[in-house]
Amino acid sequence: MHQPFPGDSSPPNCLHGCFSSSPFHGTTSSEHPPHSTPTVTSATLRRNFAQTTVSTIFPDTEFTDPNSLPSHQESFSDFIQAYPNYSDTYKIDRLRSDHYFHLGLSHYTCLDYIGIGLYSYSQLLNYDPSTYQISSSLSESPFFSVSPKIGNLKEKLLNDGGQETEFEYSMKRRIMGFLKISEEDYSMVFTANRTSAFRLVAESYPFNSKRKLLTVYDYESEAVSEINRVSEKRGAKVAAAEFSWPRLKLCSSKLRKLVTAGKNGSKTKKKGIYVFPLHSRVTGSRYPYLWMSVAQENGWHVMIDACGLGPKDMDSFGLSIYNPDFMVCSFYKVFGENPSGFGCLFVKKSTISILESSTGPGMINLVPTDNPISLHALEINRTQTDSEETYSFSSSVEYKGLDHVDSLGLVATGNRSRCLINWLVSALYKLKHSTTSRLVKIYGPKVNFNRGPAVAFNLFNHKGEKIEPFIVQKLADCSNISLGKSFLKNILFQEDYEGVKDRVFEKKRNRDVDEPRISVLTAALGFLANFEDVYKLWIFVARFLDSEFVDKESVRCGVHVFEHKNREVV
Repeated sequence: MHQPFPGDSSPPNCLHGCFSSSPFHGTTSSEHPPHSTPTVTSATLRRNFAQTTVSTIFPDTEFTDPNSLPSHQESFSDFIQAYPNYSDTYKIDRLRSDHYFHLGLSHYTCLDYIGIGLYSYSQLLNYDPSTYQISSSLSESPFFSVSPKIGNLKEKLLNDGGQETEFEYSMKRRIMGFLKISEEDYSMVFTANRTSAFRLVAESYPFNSKRKLLTVYDYESEAVSEINRVSEKRGAKVAAAEFSWPRLKLCSSKLRKLVTAGKNGSKTKKKGIYVFPLHSRVTGSRYPYLWMSVAQENGWHVMIDACGLGPKDMDSFGLSIYNPDFMVCSFYKVFGENPSGFGCLFVKKSTISILESSTGPGMINLVPTDNPISLHALEINRTQTDSEETYSFSSSVEYKGLDHVDSLGLVATGNRSRCLINWLVSALYKLKHSTTSRLVKIYGPKVNFNRGPAVAFNLFNHKGEKIEPFIVQKLADCSNISLGKSFLKNILFQEDYEGVKDRVFEKKRNRDVDEPRISVLTAALGFLANFEDVYKLWIFVARFLDSEFVDKESVRCGVHVFEHKNREVV
């Protein structure tokens, strides 16, 4: 049955962990008679959330002096008043204290990468309980190493599991179980990273006879650039969705034309690959899941980029409903300690047959360490019978990072990140040089119930001149805060905003073509983030209200402030 096209304002079909009870100040269950069951629509829920945030987080207040900001305790009190259900996520604070206590000991706030850690920091330790002394050898090479290999993706997928080691089988089974991906429906390979997974798909997909590649990204990505490059080289026609200035909403009408252009596809004749990220890992924008159904109905193979999802977002994705042909995700070792890791490429078994044989780099082997603390013993016995191959699995390998997330569930992790990111967005907007001059500009969604746990922003001085993100990033690092830096692109300026385009865009020369883009800072919240993390970032950003802060702090931190052309606030 044909489904309606999703519009700019349509939310995903799942609310990503809606509050189990009201998250809003002033809307408790006591307002209704015991026998009644109030019905709250999703639209009302989102509207109430935004109204509560605005009315509770420093209402009718603007901060022009960095020394006038309320204390951590005062701010947290207002925060809990706005989001009383945040208290239900204190189990995460206990996990952080018990198993990731390095985040507190180092006083370092990690806001520069998003994803899922396999292990907990406590698994790295070879310690005396009274001293918590960390073994340097474990810190240097924890758990496993990665060995690159040359191989044929199609052949590897067809022989799923035939050549993997016992450790790799253990890892694959745990990851697929965590993501709720059926081994009967999908095959999986380990890749060096997200970019390698994208390239492997592009090198194996049959891009011939007018095949297309359509991507939906509001930011510059090495992985997307690579799949574009390889696909175009192999004959694909490459196109990208656009996002309208200034809110960076997905341009639905233009995307609809790209998706539906040409004859409708069929099971044997496909248009190409539609790469869909579910949400932006830079701006936090979420995109309606219905776009996947629209693409499938119009003859596209769908590839899901799940690398930017929250730790339990796959629980709400509905994999069995959409059944994408390809899916990419990534895992790192330990949050805040060792961000190295690998990528995972999942291919639907019914899609493998259409791939072309292509031999090249990108896939990897996982080689476990021999350390008994990290891996213990691993035994997998495979028994071949006349009818089927069976597995007798016995392992003391522990993936505590995944175990911890599983124990928390979607509601707790989703609610926590929603409260923290919306408080941060609201608090940043309270910082002003004057009544007409903001310190912070946020790109993408503002306070929004359904936004993702990331925010893209820039800082501007009292003259309205942009402070280079590189400088802010280096000064943040000097204050023990890790921020990311990215570039926004594929931005459409409607007629009303054409006059500001040149003042907003920066130009990048690429293949003799000007590629307009906007450099931005990014802050991303993992499931272990707490209020202290976002408050610490807010306090740091507020210091830029002091017109002399950049010069003084640059000298202290040894950051070279080079001459650059500033652009005005739009």
